[in-house]
Amino acid sequence: MTTETSETVAIEGIPQIAFTVSNLEEAKAFYRDVLGLRFLFDAGKMSFFQCGPVRLMIGEGPQTPATEGTIVYFRVADLTATAQILASRGVPFVQQPHLVARMKSHDLWLAFLKDPAGNTLGLMSEMVRTVEAVTDDPSSSAP
Repeated sequence: MTTETSETVAIEGIPQIAFTVSNLEEAKAFYRDVLGLRFLFDAGKMSFFQCGPVRLMIGEGPQTPATEGTIVYFRVADLTATAQILASRGVPFVQQPHLVARMKSHDLWLAFLKDPAGNTLGLMSEMVRTVEAVTDDPSSSAP
């Protein structure tokens, strides 16, 4: 592979992300009914959803590939409330909401869950820090 060239590759963004699942109807219900993503359309053994500017495609395959290694992160405004709602819907969490990093202007909070096919999904909240919110206790500053 040659990396020296005068030409530039201009990647403009990520318009679509795809997951392979073994049960399309189960996965479709999870992303639509549990996570609340807006369903767009079906095309053969694929279903498409809108998540902000990114389209999510779930496609049924004969064999689900390994589910560890790639994680898609969904941005949420209130991580604690979102995690509570999803837990009440039976969503299994790998890690509950937790503070990951204190940045200059905000705190980065993450949580991780599994979809029905075993894919790990991240929930992310970047909370603007106020003078009062200076503790690691998630109950004292709403992520």
